[in-house]
Amino acid sequence: MSIKQLEPGCPFGSHRVLEPAGALPQPAWRLDNDLDRIWANEILVAVDTLNVDSASFTQIKQQAAGDAEGVKRIILEIVAQRGKLQNPVTGSGGMFIGTVKQVGASLQDRDLRVGDRIASLVSLSLTPLRIDRITGVKMEIDRVSIQGRAVLFESGVYTKMPEDMPPTLALAALDVCGAPAQAARLAREGDTVVILGATGKSGILCAGAVKKKIGPSGRLIGLGHSDDKIKRLKKLGLCDEVLKVNATDALQCLRAVSGLTGGRLADLVINCVNVPDTEMASILMCRDRGTVYFFSMATSFTQAALGAEGVGKDVNLMIGNGYAKGHAEFTLELLRESPAIRELFQSLYG
Repeated sequence: MSIKQLEPGCPFGSHRVLEPAGALPQPAWRLDNDLDRIWANEILVAVDTLNVDSASFTQIKQQAAGDAEGVKRIILEIVAQRGKLQNPVTGSGGMFIGTVKQVGASLQDRDLRVGDRIASLVSLSLTPLRIDRITGVKMEIDRVSIQGRAVLFESGVYTKMPEDMPPTLALAALDVCGAPAQAARLAREGDTVVILGATGKSGILCAGAVKKKIGPSGRLIGLGHSDDKIKRLKKLGLCDEVLKVNATDALQCLRAVSGLTGGRLADLVINCVNVPDTEMASILMCRDRGTVYFFSMATSFTQAALGAEGVGKDVNLMIGNGYAKGHAEFTLELLRESPAIRELFQSLYG
């Protein structure tokens, strides 16, 4: 059954903003998630899977005291209140997988048809979403199964699900595909690179991408906090050294990397952690005029900017952008080229 279509709205979705007036969807407090009608430049999707941003899901689990029913309740409350899944504490969202139900009349020139399976590559923090029912929560991998609907705006980025791998495997990689694509842009041959949070999903993919770029003359140092996950990362053989550190202890991290590099520190530090207060560890591990790439949505950019100033570190601070041109294809190809990473992801997220 076709949903009623209105005239084309704003390409960026401001027509769905209820408050405050004049805002764009991501910073807006509340969106219109009445999905019984769509604008002519929107795509209506039946959503079955949400991959919640790691920082957001970690906070929600803590708020719910680790109870799955509590997690469901919090997610439903957020969406009911805001018309989108944007954690009010972290500000972040996640992404979805679903089936295209209707393509707006203004978007008929796209290579997209009703029935196509797609993954959104824009944040749930700006996506109008209605959840009719939550059917399951996988606490260990930040995944929520739902019955619901969402719309993508004209400017919204998405990708069709690949046919050569299970949807759950592709989803795990696509959820963080901006990180490895941008890490590969930043790393140079011969660089010393430190990945904070290297044992997690985005950290492992960044390690795979960086290892190819820095070559045999480069050095890759992976930092994590869990013994089991550190053991798993070592087994992958991507990092030259893997260390256990507390990412919120800036001086401990500095001592660890300074000791490994003879005081030279890192050319590039990539922050992939999902907890706050790791800005100074990242900054202190980086050499002067090096680059710190904050992919973590738990980052306070105020702390990063003022913290670097406070310790006299002349480093380039880069905000992690969830979008990089070709990032989905880049990351899926990384899985195809690395049997070890693919096997690990399949075991964890498949």
